[in-house]
Amino acid sequence: MSEDIEMILKNSKIVAVVGVSDKPERDSYRVAKYLSENGYEIIPVNPAIESWNGRKAYRDLTSIPVSVDVVDVFRKPEAVPEIVDQAILKGAKVLWLQEGIQHREAEEKARNNGLLVVSDRCMMKEHKKLMGK
Repeated sequence: MSEDIEMILKNSKIVAVVGVSDKPERDSYRVAKYLSENGYEIIPVNPAIESWNGRKAYRDLTSIPVSVDVVDVFRKPEAVPEIVDQAILKGAKVLWLQEGIQHREAEEKARNNGLLVVSDRCMMKEHKKLMGK
């Protein structure tokens, strides 16, 4: 798994952050900001906000007009199956479920449709480990 994580972090450029908050004290905001500051293009996905850090927010993955490398999920596990369906339709390469988020059936569906899956891990923490920060 750590080899996959390293490959994902080194080769991915566009990250759709599903459930990103516009509140700086939230984990989703901090992680997205860190990733943005470390070379990733962040696409905010949250129907409750208009924008995040000056970037237009989208209501769901299928509304994004460009391709996406990673779908980074900050939603409750029960929301994951619908997100997986959208990630498959979108042609995403990676499903990344943040710490505390797992959904075995949806993860398996994502894998069966060609996505790499990382679950119950923080993308920011993994990046910091890889980069020695």
